[in-house]
Amino acid sequence: MTSHWGVTELLVAAATAGDAAAWEELVDRYAGLVWSVCRRYRLTDADAADVSQTVWLRTVERLDRLREAGALPGWLVTTTSRECLHALRTARRTVDLDENVRALDVDAVDVAAGVLAAERAAALRAGLANLPPQCQQLIALLVTDPPPSYTDVSSRMGMPVGSIGPTRARCLEKLRRSPALAALMADHASR
Repeated sequence: MTSHWGVTELLVAAATAGDAAAWEELVDRYAGLVWSVCRRYRLTDADAADVSQTVWLRTVERLDRLREAGALPGWLVTTTSRECLHALRTARRTVDLDENVRALDVDAVDVAAGVLAAERAAALRAGLANLPPQCQQLIALLVTDPPPSYTDVSSRMGMPVGSIGPTRARCLEKLRRSPALAALMADHASR
């Protein structure tokens, strides 16, 4: 009786020589292994099918370069893992276009409001950048969600609890008087 590794070596040699039946036997023998690796990465059925196809394509391309035919299962696991990671990275970077197109109601888009919001955000960033570092840090702490208690702010900033409110008021007044916000307010008032 031939060992499992002996069969794999024979199938790899025959598939490399162009034997279609040997290739099909390799795929049948190891498709479950490839699929199980995809499942470990919790890919969707569609992504797992794509990864599987890619792995078998890579196998066809590199089967003749496999130094040891008995190492095919390990090579398949490694290649499948790499392709799964690639699929996961790609999925994070892509957006479902159909879903976004359906969500986009052209009649509901207010371009002017979007431009105004972007201008306000840019002016606020510019104004904050011109504040002293202590004011920047204090405002950043106080606008977090949920806002920290004054005791937490006191310990983080190294300032007495009683001076947080007045310091915040002075910082916000400096922010209101910043040239970037003043220009935006003047422009908004003239509309």
